[in-house]
Amino acid sequence: MVYCYCSLRARIRTSWTPLNPGRRFYCCPKPDECGFFHWFDPPMCARAVTIIPGLLKGRNDLQQANNALVAENGRLKKWLICSWIILLVYLFS
Repeated sequence: MVYCYCSLRARIRTSWTPLNPGRRFYCCPKPDECGFFHWFDPPMCARAVTIIPGLLKGRNDLQQANNALVAENGRLKKWLICSWIILLVYLFS
């Protein structure tokens, strides 16, 4: 186990900066306390550093598109239910 300068068990986090995408590191659970920082993973190769940000951007774009489609699906379901209710009221009145 790795302990920070304030004797707490260090946490493993993941960096998503452009220079170190996906690289894990140890840090203090209270970052403002002691400022402990130590890399867990070795440095990534240059190819990984150039490819990973593009993959993350593509994944985020797909997630946003999916969220928009889910929202539109919800609106269409409400519209369909309302139209059926209006049709039933019209037919039975």
